[in-house]
Amino acid sequence: MPGVMFRTPCLLAIALAGCAGATPPAQTAHDGAPPPTAGEHRFAHAEEWAKKFDDPARDAWQQPDVVIAALELAPAMTVADVGAGTGYFSVRLARALPRGEVIATDLEPDMLRYLGERAAREHLSNIRTVLAGADDPHLPAGSVDRVLVSDVWHHIADRARYARGLAAALRPGGRIAIVDFRADATHVPPHHPHVTPEAAIADLRAAGLDASLSPTKLPDQYIVIGTRPAAAR
Repeated sequence: MPGVMFRTPCLLAIALAGCAGATPPAQTAHDGAPPPTAGEHRFAHAEEWAKKFDDPARDAWQQPDVVIAALELAPAMTVADVGAGTGYFSVRLARALPRGEVIATDLEPDMLRYLGERAAREHLSNIRTVLAGADDPHLPAGSVDRVLVSDVWHHIADRARYARGLAAALRPGGRIAIVDFRADATHVPPHHPHVTPEAAIADLRAAGLDASLSPTKLPDQYIVIGTRPAAAR
């Protein structure tokens, strides 16, 4: 959700679709999403993207409840959903945090507009949207207990730099979960950008986190967990 440097100046929505100049959205994991017209933001029409990003069929391979369980949440935690898009994970996290808060970040203002309206419709007052910068996640130091980065890590060019930014935002004992596609995934097109779990682990370790592959199994994805050491007593 990542400061974040991209291979091209694309927009960080949920990042299941390609960047400008890369694979068109209609050829991504959300086959059939509307392609951008010349000069417009790729994720500008959030209502149209929501039909794909929040398609109930996604649940079968994304397994959101399993992903959220891997975060090991407590009811009063603050969780950042980085690259929140239309809120697929944000609304689920909000319901799992009755005394906590979800900070939903994205680079695309229309996604955040849509997500804010969705939170109001669904009476989820514990979702706060934050417009991220291209090189700044806009998460203050020591401000969050958990960070979820789902289906996004492979779109980040300077992943080590972004990992440092996210690590700084963690409270002692906090954790980052990177959820991304395995090489054998069936819900991504051929030649899709790919980051191995070993590379994701290295990114988080370089940022000073303890990192390892989660034993949690998903149909198409892996989960890498990075943990900030607890404060010394």
